Amino acid sequence: MSPAGLIRAVQFALKSLLLHKLRSGLTMLGIVLGVCSVIAMLAIGEGASAQARRQVIALGATNVIVRTVKPPPQAREGNSRVADYGLKRIDFRRLETLDAVVRAVPIREAAQEFRRLQKKMNGRLVGVTPDYEALNGLSVARGRFIADRDRTGSETVCVLSAGVAEELFGLDDPLGDRVRVGEVFYKVVGIAVPRGATGAVGGSLSGQEFDKDIYIPIDTFETRIGDLIIQRTQGGSSYERVELNQITLQVDDAKNVVPTAEAIRENLALSHAQKDYAVIVPAELLEQAERIKDIFNIVLGSIAAISLVVGGIGIMNIMLATVTERTREIGIRRALGARQGDILQQFLTETIVLSGAGGVAGILLGMSTPLAFGGLKWIVQTFVLDGSSSGDESGGGGGPMGGMLTDLEPELALWSLPVSFLISVGIGVIFGVYPARSAARLDPIEALRHE
Repeated sequence: MSPAGLIRAVQFALKSLLLHKLRSGLTMLGIVLGVCSVIAMLAIGEGASAQARRQVIALGATNVIVRTVKPPPQAREGNSRVADYGLKRIDFRRLETLDAVVRAVPIREAAQEFRRLQKKMNGRLVGVTPDYEALNGLSVARGRFIADRDRTGSETVCVLSAGVAEELFGLDDPLGDRVRVGEVFYKVVGIAVPRGATGAVGGSLSGQEFDKDIYIPIDTFETRIGDLIIQRTQGGSSYERVELNQITLQVDDAKNVVPTAEAIRENLALSHAQKDYAVIVPAELLEQAERIKDIFNIVLGSIAAISLVVGGIGIMNIMLATVTERTREIGIRRALGARQGDILQQFLTETIVLSGAGGVAGILLGMSTPLAFGGLKWIVQTFVLDGSSSGDESGGGGGPMGGMLTDLEPELALWSLPVSFLISVGIGVIFGVYPARSAARLDPIEALRHE
């Protein structure tokens, strides 16, 4: 077909479609929503994948993380009233001497109530060493972090997370002031940069929320808090002894991460028969996150493709009805010399114009996904997270899942724009061929007789 003929065919198709604006618009809506769904779902998938990559990379590409895992009651050793499990200090001393390990950080955590004047909140008290700042992705906005001089076992200094500083101090300056934890007052020497919550990546790393943390020297933690955890319930009390909640190990080279992780597993297996630990390799989690993203994209893309097929069926249905309505017109055109190929081309052009216009509208709508998602996040933050934190004394704020949602930023996959458009046009061609062939095969005499 010549360019001039193509232009005339498109003009004639537009004129025919605009004779029934509402019907054409509703028919096109299926394609619009299908294309928009493909782009939006792939954008959300890319955003979730990017967020997972950021979280895993923040754990350190050359780090190996060992976490204490609470075993089920039937798997615990001994008959003592005190459940003794998890990583030990002797484990830390053994692991930090492994050949490829260049730095190691022991971490101790406990749920505590924080108070300042009349304000209080529940959070997590974290005992750390000075190396924690570099190995665990923490940055200090003001003041300083825990230093070697604080590790005497009696220094009551602390670094506040941004969330704790805002909750307890508001517009007041926390530096130099004090926060009460239990019966002990800790002097604030630093305020951390806000740090997003992490999701449960890979199944072995549980979600963590860092904006309710207070960091103190681990030696002070051992002296002031100790290893014994007493949990009081309506039926009585339960006792647990945990020495370390986590050990973060930095390896000298990325190629030594996996062998070091295997050496750690073998080392701990000798002294932990009840399997009360988990060895987490961020590099492995990143690979798993990529695999999950691919599966996620395939599933979401397939669901969106179904809506495109539904839109294509709608196009075929409307075009078949159009052929019936325009039977007499087709007979007149055939009587004036139009060939079957001309009729086929006419109706196929109308279908392509309809699906192509729907594809363009769907792309424009799909490109607004980040903006629409921003509005959704505002609604969640305003009416869900704020509402839950105001009604919860602990300042739950929606938990790690709320943090994940508010941190998620959809990222448009540019390749999805032309691909979704071509798919929409392809759907139009596939579902438009049958009505076009039906129109072309009409007998001219019978068509002229049609009323």
